[in-house]
Amino acid sequence: MFVLEKSVGIAGIGTYIPQNFMTAGEISAATGGVWSEDAVKAKLGIAKKPVALHEGTQEMGCLAAKACIDNAEICPKEIDVILCMGEEYKEYPLTTSALYIQDKIGAVNAWGIDVQNRCCTTISAIKMAKDMLMSDDEIDTILIAGGYRNGDFIDYTDNNVSFMYNLAAGGGAILLRKGLGKNLVLGSHIIADASLSRTAGVEIGGQVNPVTLENVEEAKKSLRLMDAETMKNRLNEVSMSNWHKCIDLAFKKSQIPKEQIDYLSILHIKRSGHEAILKDLGLTPEQSIYLEDYGHLGQIDQILSLELALKEGKVKDGSTICMLSAGIGYVWAASVIKWGT
Repeated sequence: MFVLEKSVGIAGIGTYIPQNFMTAGEISAATGGVWSEDAVKAKLGIAKKPVALHEGTQEMGCLAAKACIDNAEICPKEIDVILCMGEEYKEYPLTTSALYIQDKIGAVNAWGIDVQNRCCTTISAIKMAKDMLMSDDEIDTILIAGGYRNGDFIDYTDNNVSFMYNLAAGGGAILLRKGLGKNLVLGSHIIADASLSRTAGVEIGGQVNPVTLENVEEAKKSLRLMDAETMKNRLNEVSMSNWHKCIDLAFKKSQIPKEQIDYLSILHIKRSGHEAILKDLGLTPEQSIYLEDYGHLGQIDQILSLELALKEGKVKDGSTICMLSAGIGYVWAASVIKWGT
């Protein structure tokens, strides 16, 4: 099935998790008691989540990239391309995060570019990287890295965004190499529904609603649903079916039956949704990790979940992994990994 010299494999992974945490009790208090501590834990599925104090988005991407390079045991000079999947919210607007990471890790032979697909960016970047590696003879090694701390924008008194109370902070990185012969990246599939492109986002701070003296404090907490009714109705209609379509087509492209999933590397969502997708796929709770002690690190979740699964022995040689994510905009994505040699 696989031609190894034409394959792309994962050579290393790495994460950075801040050491400061916001607990379920603190989230409850921030909502003014509208959400009880028990409800935050049971329904939203958050025991605690990392929050960044001094660590910026770009810097957390650097720290994760360094951990990934150590894990892969390579020299940074071997990296040909850096795809930064970190968020637009970063230390300095209009700076290129991929190039900042390149400089800090010493990848002097690389070039870099920032890509963005919200919480689907890692899976989207994996597909992009594989396509680049397969089509360009001059590219052998691609680093995907970035940081995330969109939780800074959450107003916990806005119940419309309760599904985003889990937004946390951290960094992640994954290194892909051509002809590696192990940890193979197989098929991916992505679906977008552009009708939802402006139903959620940071409402204040752009060209439409610039920051002023009057709204500066409000702007700091303005990640909102800008059309809550349209977004919620549409997601209820298509979200689960789009996820299943992504899974089905990613496995079809991989020439592997989806019934062979050994581990689901899925983003953090509310507890009932996590349990429902496992049930739909015929998986047990032991075949995934619910990130209740981390919350939602955006596009970092799949990397974190895989790293934890390797440490806990949930992923081993021969395991078939399905990475699954969704991002506001709205995008759904799945990718298949065959772990081991």
